[in-house]
Parts: sequence; structure tokens; C-alpha cells
Amino acid sequence: MGGTEHLTVQREGATLVLTLNRPQARNALSLPMLVGLYDGWLEADADDSVRSIVFTGAGGTFCSGMDLKALAGNGMAGEEYRDRLKADPDLHWKAMLRHHRPRKPVIAAVEGHCVAGGTEMLQGTDIRVAGESATFGLFEVKRGLFPIGGSTVRLQRQIPRTHALEMLLTGRPYSAREAAAIGLVGHVVPDGTALAKALEIAEQINSCGPLAVEAVKASVYETAEMTESDGLTTELTRGWPVFDTADAKEGARAFAEKRPPVYKRA
Repeated sequence: MGGTEHLTVQREGATLVLTLNRPQARNALSLPMLVGLYDGWLEADADDSVRSIVFTGAGGTFCSGMDLKALAGNGMAGEEYRDRLKADPDLHWKAMLRHHRPRKPVIAAVEGHCVAGGTEMLQGTDIRVAGESATFGLFEVKRGLFPIGGSTVRLQRQIPRTHALEMLLTGRPYSAREAAAIGLVGHVVPDGTALAKALEIAEQINSCGPLAVEAVKASVYETAEMTESDGLTTELTRGWPVFDTADAKEGARAFAEKRPPVYKRA
């Protein structure tokens, strides 16, 4: 199991938990964090015993975005990881889910600050849970910067455009309740319980057929920008093979026998 000094990796049953672990800096992005994140996404997809991923932050905060001190020229922690970035110049975008989409469902568990790069990474997750005091926002324009982690493209596809533009152009903070009202997050829970709720959702996903889950996720993203006709054709391409799997047969047997299914991913 991987991980770095700024990114911890743990197993909770069939769920891989990736935790941003730089709380003294509100989990601002660092090289060790980005390397650990990308390795974590790859580890989850390579391990068939992993059926879901929970993405969270340590110390009561999710992520406050890029380390602006490093951006200003004061150096970034973890220079020993620089070779990884040189070998794969796209690594940071893959880590932030801009240029990489895990096969397994990704559930975000957000407490505290989830701003700038934090909100950008959030848009690469599939299901989102927030503590009541969580704060969201894309602050880049206030700092004379551009939210280049994908927000000008993704946000308007995930929430109504008027809300996307307000968030992008004002750079103001959003409460968890407001984020839920505009559709950016799906659940708002008492502070300190976002991880527990995310793991609860993960366990519900884990009890389902893994091949079906992955095919459904793939179909949703593949068809998002298609015409209805093209999307329905793609759905059949993704969906029909699932019916021929051992998982599908096990699901039918378990239903008939009134017992929990035991999926073997075949």
C-alpha cells in the first residue's frame, strides 16, 4: 500500500481511503501529496479487491488549493519527488483528477476548507459529502489567477451555469448548505461525520456487482455530452456485456434465494 508524507492510504474493507495529510498547511497541495494521490488512484484501479475510493483530508479540512508560498518562489516541500514530475509532466493534473478518471467510484468526504484547487478536485469526484461548516469556492480571480484545474469546463456541466459563473467570477466562499442547494454536493452532515457518511455510501456501493458499478459509471461519463440517440447506443455497448457475467448470474440467484450476493468479479 502506497502513500507519502502528505498523503495516507488506508483500507476500510473494500474501500481505499486516500487522505490529504498536511493539516498544518490546510492540506495545501504539495509534490508529495500529488505523487501520493496519483499513485493512490492507480492502486485502487489495479486492485480488484478495491470497489470504491473515499477521498478526504486530515485535521478537519479538505484542501485549500495550491501552496501559494511555493508559487511565489519560496520552494515547495518534497523536492525529492521532482523526478516523478519530470518523468510524467502530466502527473499533477492526473493526481487532481483533471486528466484521469478512476474506474472505481470516488466519494469525497469534506470537512472545513475545500477551496480553489480543493473545489477543482472535488469536481473530479462522483459522490460528495460535506460537514455543515465546510467552505467551498474558487478564489483564483481574487488573486489574479485562473482556475485552470478544469472548473471553467466542468462546473457549468455539474451545476446550473448561472451558479457556475457566479462562483467563478466572484471568488466568494460558499457554505455547505449553499453548495448543496446548487448541486455541488449531495449530502450535508454534522461536522466531523463526513467520513463516516462517505464510508457508509461506499459500503452500499461495495455490496453491488463491481462489474456493473464500473460499467454504469463509465456509461454516465461517456454519454454526458452525447446526443440522446448516441448515448443510448453507447449505453447498450457498455450494458449488454454485464448481463453475460458471473456477477449477473450470482445476483439473480441471490435474489431468488433471498440471500446477499457474493460477487467474484467475473
